[in-house]
Amino acid sequence: MARCVSWFRLTAILHMAVCMAMLFAFSAAASGQSRKLTALVADPAVVLTYHDGPLLSTSGVITVHLIWYGQFTPVQRSIVADFLQSLGAKTLEGKANQPSASTWWKTTEKYEGAAKNKAAPSSDIMLGKQKVDSDYSLGKSLKRTDIAALVEAAVKSGALPPPLPENNDGSANAVYLVLTSEDVTVEGFCMSSCGFHASLNLFSGQKSTRSRIMGKEEKHEQLLPYAWVGNSANQCPGQCAWPFHQPMYGPQTAPLVAPNGDVGIDGMIINMATVLAGAATNPFNTGYFQGNAAAPLEAVSACTGIYGKGAYSGFPGELLMDKTTGASYNAQGVNGRAFLLPAMWNPATKSCQPLV
Repeated sequence: MARCVSWFRLTAILHMAVCMAMLFAFSAAASGQSRKLTALVADPAVVLTYHDGPLLSTSGVITVHLIWYGQFTPVQRSIVADFLQSLGAKTLEGKANQPSASTWWKTTEKYEGAAKNKAAPSSDIMLGKQKVDSDYSLGKSLKRTDIAALVEAAVKSGALPPPLPENNDGSANAVYLVLTSEDVTVEGFCMSSCGFHASLNLFSGQKSTRSRIMGKEEKHEQLLPYAWVGNSANQCPGQCAWPFHQPMYGPQTAPLVAPNGDVGIDGMIINMATVLAGAATNPFNTGYFQGNAAAPLEAVSACTGIYGKGAYSGFPGELLMDKTTGASYNAQGVNGRAFLLPAMWNPATKSCQPLV
């Protein structure tokens, strides 16, 4: 009988402890301390390792050429063009224009190259030529190989210039960015990615030649970095346009107001920033990344969901707000534009660093 009484007492004590813990959790949440409780579970360390490969670009300005695939309005094109120009705008360097998109891009300067070429990726980036494919030349359902085919065809046809000058390692200082409209599906879109970057060899169809002097075969190779980002407005805005749309999973927080009034395009800006930073610091899967080279964590993808100070799951962080429109942003751009840019991993501090 004594054992039965002891068991009941132990059960009562445990029940009381659970109740007290629940009351403490609710009290902490009500007083704004819920973030401290989540801090008890430590996030895995993010450390991007350099793999001794070439970076973009060690010898000059990075030019971003655009391929508009599908239907885009003139306003949508102007938002994207202003964003790309903002990344390299010297006029945004003054204190009055901070935080700015160009300051965000300058973090790439901290990614140092190999010993034989210590130069970091250029802090200068500019908008290059543009090709419009509004007739959906390859249809409205694309495979990843179609993205590469669009880039290769545009360069070889002369619609877009070839990547010049060529570096000693066979790489180029240009990125070819394919943007697909909201009615175009792309393999893996909304399932595993919102965008990606890769590279192709412009001379892949040419056979190797044998040197008469050395008697060795020489491979013809010029690696061309390219990237793709899709407009998710009608497909998966909760995944690829968050925080401007309610998230597809997790806490259903209220969406933020998009700074340029277009959820799809403002979401594309976030993903463009992600793939361009990845292309600059890991263009050929031999630069900076963590994990498997086939699915690496890179400069921005290693910092998913962080846009401002105090960010946590479902909360993008403390941001700036336009008093007139109520739009949230953290970076100023040219022509009075504002953008929301994700945190970038900073090699100097070895941490994800948001602009605000």
